[in-house]
Amino acid sequence: MPTHTPSGFSRRTFLAAAAAAVTTASAASSFGPAASSIATAATPAAVTDPKALRWLVFDHHVHSVYSHDAKYAMTTILDQAQRFGVDAIAFTEHSNVGHANVGGVFNAAREIEAARTARPDLLVFQGLEWYIPAAEHGTVLVAPGPRVTEVLRHFELTYDGKLNQWEKPRPNTSDAADWLQHAVEGIGWLGQQRAAGVIDDVLVLANHPSRLGIDSPGELRAWQDADPDVFVGFEGAPGAQASGLAANTTDRSQRGEYENARSDYSYPGFPSEAYRAHGGFDWMTAVVGGMWDALLSEGRRWWITTNSDLHLKNFDTTRVGDFPTGSGWDNGATLANFNRAGRRPDPVSTAAPQGGSDLWPGEFSRTHVGAVDKTHMAVLDAVRAGRMWVDHGHLVAGLAVTLRAVDDPANAATLGGTLRVPTGTKIEIVIEVEPTAQRNSAGILPRLAHLDVIRGEITGAVSDRDAMVAPRTRVIELRDVSDRSGSPFQIVIPVGTADVDGYVRVRGSDGKVHGTGPRGAEVDPRAPQPHAAGQGNPWLDTWLYTNPIFVAVR
Repeated sequence: MPTHTPSGFSRRTFLAAAAAAVTTASAASSFGPAASSIATAATPAAVTDPKALRWLVFDHHVHSVYSHDAKYAMTTILDQAQRFGVDAIAFTEHSNVGHANVGGVFNAAREIEAARTARPDLLVFQGLEWYIPAAEHGTVLVAPGPRVTEVLRHFELTYDGKLNQWEKPRPNTSDAADWLQHAVEGIGWLGQQRAAGVIDDVLVLANHPSRLGIDSPGELRAWQDADPDVFVGFEGAPGAQASGLAANTTDRSQRGEYENARSDYSYPGFPSEAYRAHGGFDWMTAVVGGMWDALLSEGRRWWITTNSDLHLKNFDTTRVGDFPTGSGWDNGATLANFNRAGRRPDPVSTAAPQGGSDLWPGEFSRTHVGAVDKTHMAVLDAVRAGRMWVDHGHLVAGLAVTLRAVDDPANAATLGGTLRVPTGTKIEIVIEVEPTAQRNSAGILPRLAHLDVIRGEITGAVSDRDAMVAPRTRVIELRDVSDRSGSPFQIVIPVGTADVDGYVRVRGSDGKVHGTGPRGAEVDPRAPQPHAAGQGNPWLDTWLYTNPIFVAVR
């Protein structure tokens, strides 16, 4: 069995060169001195009891009028977020000229600061939706501080794929390699600003990774290797969950707006089913023994989230507001108008439902983070530590998961943590569920039908950077809990003997849609499924996923 660093990450010659480039770039910037090298992943503070944490609902990917394709004022979004029980929220506006050069980033910051004063019970972050060079989008999250806007704007102008025309190269070309290097340098630069104390903290997550098929496995690994303290995972499920239940739904509509197919820019190794959501979750997450498990099986601390990606609420009766007319202005809600104004006008009420694929923050997609207290820094620390589980449709009201030694229950770990035991120790997982007691906004009283336990082995760093399969990961337990509605309940499931390093994670659903997984019934007999085009009512197929708990033998 290979030995591992505490984080399980290994570096390659290419990334050593990238680190040198990042150090040079940071030293030349106005944001403070460069650290001597790229940071290695920090070991998060150990938390063994999930009930000792504050479980907060965090939506890390939301757009307001400061994005060129969204339409709501921040106050409207925050009202709705609080209505649906959100505790922390991040405005991640799109990179573009209007945001960086026409004051959008600074005007948004002033509104966010006002919101923090007016809503002390709601943690509000300012971030960015980064067009990752050569790839899809990413969430950049920054802890509040006096230089946040300065750092975001510099990062946007220097490393954004859209602003610098580093988008969608054909695979295996010099552009693909060069633009990947820009992405690596950008992640490393953010880490340098954190290390130098310019900002208190920063995290990056890949957004909707399978939507276009342009986030290759090698790119995912390279981003995290650039700084594993900064790049911590991807959206396990995309936003835009109401695409199949909207005023503008067509016969092509899919949950998450996953309506694409392989193109000249896509990684050629992805199968056709990778371009569809499975039970509303990204293919990279949903396939047991697939891409997510391939990353975990290297020992990577790679976490998943979900979020609203709010732009346009489904069936909303407001339209995009009217830009000025006259000299220099286009007709309508064009990008040129946005870039001139730095924001969209406030929306205008209409009599008719408008097109939109999104649900309000907290209405459907929820990421639950286990924070030591209710502060911005504690939320980011919880995300970095992997203390998170996600659900759709308010499937359950609460969840606590502990992995422990059978003969020594005090030796335990919770989500994102590591259970350390002697070789041969019998281990078990304890899952505590608080059922949902109220109907969701679709008028449904959710009921959890089953819980599935998934176990994988850590086999070490891969020689093939595009590896997408973890052959030793499978569902080891299918537990029916459909009769456990109403009161909170606990189940204890034996996981076997800890003979090698590995991990355990949990999945569940309302039981309405499932089938054999892509890797066969012996790996996953009850897997989430894609839906027929135009028929993806998200409320009728809801799932929950936890991040893993690792096992280290000695």
